[in-house]
Parts: sequence; C-alpha cells; structure tokens
Amino acid sequence: MPKNFKEELFFSLIMAGLMVLVMAGYNVALADGFSAGYVLEVLRGYPLALLVALILDLGLVGPLAKKLFFTRIFKPEMEKTPIVIGIWISCLMVAGMVTLMSAFGIIVTQHFGGNLALTYLHTWGFNLLMALPLQLIIVGPIARKALATLQAAGTTAPADAD
Repeated sequence: MPKNFKEELFFSLIMAGLMVLVMAGYNVALADGFSAGYVLEVLRGYPLALLVALILDLGLVGPLAKKLFFTRIFKPEMEKTPIVIGIWISCLMVAGMVTLMSAFGIIVTQHFGGNLALTYLHTWGFNLLMALPLQLIIVGPIARKALATLQAAGTTAPADAD
C-alpha cells in the first residue's frame, strides 16, 4: 500500500485512470450503444470525470473508507493477511465512488428524464455490478503491481557517486 503522498498520488492516478476509462466506456455503451462516435464520446468526457474521481478519491472517499474500515471493521488478526485489508478497503472505496460518480454521470449527461430516483438507483446498480469485479480482479492488481514496482525502484536506487 502507499507509504507517502507521492505513492498515494501515483496509486490513485493509476486506479482512477483505469477505472474511469473503463466505466466511462461501459456507461456510454449502456446509454448509446457502440455507435460511430463511441470512442470520441468516451474520450471527450474522460478528463473531467478523471479530475472529479481523483478529487473524490483523495479528498473524500479514500479517507472515509479507510476511517470506516479501521474504526468499524478492522480486527487485529487481519494483519496476518494484508490482502483481506486491501479487499475490504477496495470494496468500501468502490461503494463510495460508485455512489458519487453515478450521480456525477447523471448530472453531466443531464439524464433527468422520468423518475430521477429510479434512474439513479438503476445507474448505481449497473455501475456497482461492473465496478466491483473490475476493481478487485483487474484494476486493483494492476495498480498494486505498479506501486510495488515504484516502491522497489525507490529502495534499490543506486547511491550517488562522487
């Protein structure tokens, strides 16, 4: 896991970058199908969605998920299996990010037709079904591997030669 702000930022950029890209593609495909402008539509919304996701991840959801985990769920025996801690935090993060980013998506696309509450619940449910396995099976392992590579490079850097 990240040990300082630089590592946290690196980890979050990879995690949010991949999650937002895939989830944007998923949501555009659900809403409009795979039309001729599919890729452009996904890429057009990507920068703003990534910025919002990073702000939410680093400033709100991440800290709240970790606080909730360590104050309500954590048991000392979990330290023997750090992956369990990671999975719990990932699940809490996905729940929080899906909750907020689903609202963001509805607002940005102005998809207010019909019953807003049902539209939100439908969007939230479909996003959770995609985001949770995506995070646990694909994106999380990629981000952790990249972070481990960064951390290993930092610890094995050669000393400055005079």
